[in-house]
Amino acid sequence: MGLFDPYKGFGVTFSTMFKKPTTEQYPEQKKETAPRFHGRHQLNRHPDGLEKCVGCELCAWACPADAIYVEGADNTEAERYSPGERYGSVYQINYLRCILCGLCIEACPTRALTMSNDYELADDSRRDLIFTKEQLLAPLSEGMEAPPHPMRLGGSETDYYTRDPDAPLPWQMASAGEDGEDGEDGEDGEDGEDGEHSRADEVPAHGAGSELPR
Repeated sequence: MGLFDPYKGFGVTFSTMFKKPTTEQYPEQKKETAPRFHGRHQLNRHPDGLEKCVGCELCAWACPADAIYVEGADNTEAERYSPGERYGSVYQINYLRCILCGLCIEACPTRALTMSNDYELADDSRRDLIFTKEQLLAPLSEGMEAPPHPMRLGGSETDYYTRDPDAPLPWQMASAGEDGEDGEDGEDGEDGEDGEHSRADEVPAHGAGSELPR
């Protein structure tokens, strides 16, 4: 060990004594997070309100902390919650165990699970830190209806995951047809295979467009 090595170590400590401390006035002033910040999870919906989660439990298998619990159930024509054969009837995330690594959202095949920018998860109750499906589901947006209800974006599950997310929804096309059947919209739809609404085959199978950024 050199003669000046102890002084070099203390030099780092002494140098901070003359710097102005950084004080954040939290929670009055909240710092904005990065767009892809790993915060609280969210279960997303399709544009008609049906849930994207199909109860496959791949997120639970991928979780290294064993923080996710999923129970799948079968959809019926009388009670449909997702466009697939099954849906997640029970969905829980234990934030006492969760390390917010994001492996669960990478494992999700339907892009049902994403992570929001909400980081205020502290609580004084262990029970309240186990979030249920009702707490994790995304709120209903304009044009959505709370399930159960029939599929409205197509007649099969494939129609939900291959549709162009930028294309108008069926009920929007119906309202446009009422305004003018012989308008420009109708002409574009008939003779324009290369138009902006003919990119359904290029959309990835996981589907995207209605969820918030991770």
